[in-house]
Amino acid sequence: MLLRDISAHFPRRHLCAIVGPSGSGKSTLLKAIAGIFEPAKGSIHWEGRDLAAERDLDPHEIGYVPQFGISFDLLTVEESMDTALRLRVGGLTEGMRKKLAMEILKDAGLDEIAGRRTAVLSGGQKRRLALAVEMATQPVLLLCDEVTSGLDTKSEDEIMKLMRRLANEGQGRTVLSVTHSLRHLEMHDTVAVLYQGRLVYHGAPDLLPHFFTIPGPEHLFDCLETRPPDDWAMSWRKHRAAYYACLVDAVTPVGRAVEEPLRGALIDENFSIESVFPREKKLEIKVEEPTWMTQFLVLLTRQWRLLIRDRGQLLLQLALLFGFPCLVVIFAWDGLPQIANLTGGHANAVEQLIADASFSLQAVKVGGLVSGLVMFQVVLLTLMGSNNSAREIAGQRAIFEKEKFAGLRTSAFLASKGVYVAALLTAQSVWMALFVNTICHFPGDLFSQALILVLVNAAMTSMCLGISAQMKTADQASLVSVYLVGFQLPLSGAVLALPHVLGSMTRPFIAAYWGWSGYLTTMRDTRFYDVVRMTSGTSLAAYPVCVLVLLAHVAAGLVLAYYGARESRWE
Repeated sequence: MLLRDISAHFPRRHLCAIVGPSGSGKSTLLKAIAGIFEPAKGSIHWEGRDLAAERDLDPHEIGYVPQFGISFDLLTVEESMDTALRLRVGGLTEGMRKKLAMEILKDAGLDEIAGRRTAVLSGGQKRRLALAVEMATQPVLLLCDEVTSGLDTKSEDEIMKLMRRLANEGQGRTVLSVTHSLRHLEMHDTVAVLYQGRLVYHGAPDLLPHFFTIPGPEHLFDCLETRPPDDWAMSWRKHRAAYYACLVDAVTPVGRAVEEPLRGALIDENFSIESVFPREKKLEIKVEEPTWMTQFLVLLTRQWRLLIRDRGQLLLQLALLFGFPCLVVIFAWDGLPQIANLTGGHANAVEQLIADASFSLQAVKVGGLVSGLVMFQVVLLTLMGSNNSAREIAGQRAIFEKEKFAGLRTSAFLASKGVYVAALLTAQSVWMALFVNTICHFPGDLFSQALILVLVNAAMTSMCLGISAQMKTADQASLVSVYLVGFQLPLSGAVLALPHVLGSMTRPFIAAYWGWSGYLTTMRDTRFYDVVRMTSGTSLAAYPVCVLVLLAHVAAGLVLAYYGARESRWE
C-alpha cells in the first residue's frame, strides 16, 4: 500500500488507535515506523532524532507485536517469558530473571497459568503473552498490529485494558495500535484514520464523529467511501490545527505551543512520524545486551527441549536412526560374499571360457552388491540430512524474524542450528557405519568410512539448511530439498554411468557421488574394490578429494543459510 501525505505526532504516555478499511496501509505504516520497511522519502523522528539520518531505535527501545501471537506451542508461558528475557536482557541473575518474569506475567494476567503450554491457551491469552514478551526490555515505543483481531468481547476488553496500562505505567510509553475494531476508541488518547494510504484524521476519539459528520464511529467506514481519499486528506490538513488545539488544551499547560507537523514521504509524497506531541523528557532505560554465547546456549537448549517434547518428530528421528541401517543390511545379512579366484590351466579353451564367464558373473554380482550397499547407505543418509534441516529455518521464520528484531544475532541463531543438526547427523552417520559394518563385514578402515558418511550427511544437511533459509515457507523448503535428494542417485553415476560431458558437469554438485566414491576407496586394497571398478562405468575419485569436495558442500550450504537468514523476510 502506497502511503502518502502522512504527518503525525505521538507523545509519551499515549495510546493511539490506527484504524481504517482493509488495505488502507495500517500495517504498512506500523512496519515503516518499526524500521521493517524503509521509507523511500520522508522522515521518522523519535524524540528529536531522525531515525533515517542517525540511527534506528535500539532493540530494547521498541516492541512490536504482530497480528497473530508468535510462540512455540510446546513451551510453557513461563518458559516463553524466561526465554525472551535471556535473549534480550543480559546481566540478570537467575533469581532476578525469575522475579522479573513473574512480575511481567502478573501484570499481563498470566501468572496463574504460567505452567501451561502455549498450545492450550486461548486466543486472548496468546495475545497477552505476546504483549508480555515485548515488556522484557520495557520499551518506550510499543507497536501492536491487530492484537484484538478475532477475539471474543471479553478477551478484547482485557487486551484493551492491558494496552492502556502499558501506555500509562512508569514514565509512560507510546503505544500505537492498529485495529479493525471501533468498539474501544474512547479508551485511546487519539485515533488516526487511514484511507487508501492517506491520513484523513488524527485527533481525539470523541471529536471523530464531529469531523466526519456521522452519528458514531460505527458509521466511519461507510462515510469514508462517500469521498475520494485525496479530498478527505485535504479536508483534514485544512482543519487539523483546530483539532490539535483541542488535544493541546487537554494535555499541555496553558500557552504551550504545538509544533507544526513535519512534511515528508514514505513512497512518493509526504510521510512524517514524531514522538514529540508534546515533547517530554526522555525515559532512560539501561538494558545490558546479552552476550553471543548466552543467546547461542539459550537457543540450543530450546531446540533440544522442543525436540524432546515433540513426540512425533522424536519418534521419526529414532525410526530413521535405527530403521534405515536395517534396510541396508537385509540385502547382505550373512555378510558380503567371497570372491573366488580366477583359475587358469584348464584342459581346453571351452572350459577356460566357462571359468572366465563364471568369474565375470560372480564379479558383476558381488560388485553390484557392494556398490549398491554403499550407495544405499549414502542415499539414506542424504534423505536423513534433508529431514534434519529442511524445515529448521523456514518453519520458525516468523519467530526468528521477531527475535532478530528484538536483538537476536543471526550468527548465534545459525550456530545453534548448526550444532543441533551436527549432533543429529553425527549420530545417524556413525551408527549407520557401525551397524552395517558389524553385520555386513565391510573391509577397510572403519573410521574413514564413518567420516565419509558423516560428511555426505553433513553436506546434504547443510545444503537443505541453506534452502530452508531461502524459502518463504517450510513446505516450499521441504519440497525443494526432496527434489535435491531425488537427483542424487540418478546423477551420481553409481547405477548407470552418465555421458562423460554430463557427468563432468553435474558431478561436482552431487554429494552422493563423493560419498559413494570416498567410501569405496577405503577398500582400495581389497578385491571388492577391484570388482566394483570392473563392473562400474563410473570412475572413482581419491579419498582426500572426496573429503574436500564434501567439506566444500558443507561450507556452501552454511554460507547460503547465513545470507538467507540475515535477509529480512517479514510476512
